[in-house]
Amino acid sequence: MNRAAVVIVANPASGRGRSVSAANAVAARLKLQDMAAVVVSGDTANDAAALLVDAIYEHRPVAVVACGGDGTVSMCLQVIAGTEIALGIIPVGTGNDNASVLSVPADPREAGDLIADVIRRDAYVVVDAARATAADANTRWFLGVLSSGFDSSVNSRANAMTWPAGQARYIAAIVAELRVFRAVGYQVILDSGLPTQELINKPGMLVAVANGRQYGGGMRVAPDAIMDDGLLDITFLDELTTPTFLRVFPTVYAGTHVRRPEVHQYRAKTVTIDAPNQTAYADGELVGPLPVRIEIVPAALRVLTRPLG
Repeated sequence: MNRAAVVIVANPASGRGRSVSAANAVAARLKLQDMAAVVVSGDTANDAAALLVDAIYEHRPVAVVACGGDGTVSMCLQVIAGTEIALGIIPVGTGNDNASVLSVPADPREAGDLIADVIRRDAYVVVDAARATAADANTRWFLGVLSSGFDSSVNSRANAMTWPAGQARYIAAIVAELRVFRAVGYQVILDSGLPTQELINKPGMLVAVANGRQYGGGMRVAPDAIMDDGLLDITFLDELTTPTFLRVFPTVYAGTHVRRPEVHQYRAKTVTIDAPNQTAYADGELVGPLPVRIEIVPAALRVLTRPLG
């Protein structure tokens, strides 16, 4: 085993400052189990990403551990997706949706012990990842969900807010956006690898393209999505009046929205989404302006977790 078997990336902004202390505690636990560990952190996501690249080059780790929320996971994913380096998660962020879907323990100590156990047994779980390319040629990997429409507008609003903090900010952005959001005209091309493609060409409230089943702190937008089936799950919500939207939207937390006639689900290997003046976010991070093309990359990532059930 390498002297530096694990590089732990700590996001100082995650978990109200708990990320760095959690990362150091996990590193200490790994060392007690005869595993070397290096902790890197940075003042910004770009700083942390640069430090991560340097640490990988210097130490050649078998795993990178994201200690933070979905933003930290996303940052690590951009560096290691498609490589032999495995991903571990210490979930100390606000939403932790990818950790939840991947059955990572919420307790940092338990998550650290699980990471050590998987490395020791060489029992990695292999999952798919999705890759999105926006109109400005920006490309991002994501594990969970890419969204456009209402959800991306909520993300933009939340990012512009300075108060409140944490999950409360996202909820406040949802409430504010519900008052003003109107349907947009979408053109969605679904390619399942068959001779013909499926086309959706109509107004809608949102389009979500999912590898994992949830985002936004527990919204089960694609409750049947599976991370290792080689397919993307697409959820399209038709144009709705504001009162109807207010009734439908809360049901996404239980995943029961899929029973409504206004909600349509599809599966595909590649998806292209276009709509005027819209942007896409993936795992809460900006991808860029539409049109955006999303493709599933089977078995793109090894994960330090239990077998998916």
